[in-house]
Amino acid sequence: MFYLSDAELDKLLLDDIAYGDLTTRALGFGRQAGKMTFCRQKAGRVSGVTIAARLLQKLGLEVVIQEQDGADVNAETVLLTAFGQAENLHQGWKVAQNVLEWCSGVAQYMAQMLASAHEINPLVQIACTRKSIPGTKSLAIVAVIDGGGILHRAGTAESVLLFANHRHFYEQPDDWAAMVTRLKYAAPEKKIIVEADNIEEAFAALAAQADIVQLDKFTPEEFALVLAKQQILAPMSLLSAAGGVTLLNIAEYVRAGAQLLVTSAPYYAPPADIKVKLKPV
Repeated sequence: MFYLSDAELDKLLLDDIAYGDLTTRALGFGRQAGKMTFCRQKAGRVSGVTIAARLLQKLGLEVVIQEQDGADVNAETVLLTAFGQAENLHQGWKVAQNVLEWCSGVAQYMAQMLASAHEINPLVQIACTRKSIPGTKSLAIVAVIDGGGILHRAGTAESVLLFANHRHFYEQPDDWAAMVTRLKYAAPEKKIIVEADNIEEAFAALAAQADIVQLDKFTPEEFALVLAKQQILAPMSLLSAAGGVTLLNIAEYVRAGAQLLVTSAPYYAPPADIKVKLKPV
């Protein structure tokens, strides 16, 4: 389970209900007891349930979780139920619904990408980048993991990734071996990842014995070509396919030999359809 701070949860709530629910207040039924259910309309992967439950609990509601994050559920499955005063139920309604819809959409897309890849090679891993939609990073990390994916890098301090923009500042920008050697010395506990923008750069990175060479926006055919050379130049190195990898083309990259794929596509998946019902009790 990933922990979201109270400050993050409060921000999600305050964005929508900072001044209460005018409609409920005007109608005068805010203190009535009620019940609210969240139901996934179509079959698929579930994510955001734990976060939605915490949001609702912060409003003083009693919450019963009926499905776990990361589960695949049938159509019309109830994910969680909340009980409490009508004014609190209405305040928590849309915030929790939005979290469930967006997280489940991301998780569903990731699960579908993995299913497509694993039909060809069950050992494939799919990593999501840190290029999540601004303001959604914590939710994005949760959803990616619930979808079965892994994290490419959550931030710049956790891994070493040499881009062309780094090389431009190095005193010898074409000396790949010197840069990789320096990085291995400076960060001995980390794998050294190097991004290549073309085949020539890929061969240079392999010759420098980078731990992982990330091939950015290579076609599946180009990936296969570099993979064949990798067995000779750097048999201990790993190639990853990055840039433009989606559900539509992931199978092509896996057939080309990719075992590690890097993508941002799940963040822009259509949200799941979560139906919310509120009733007095």
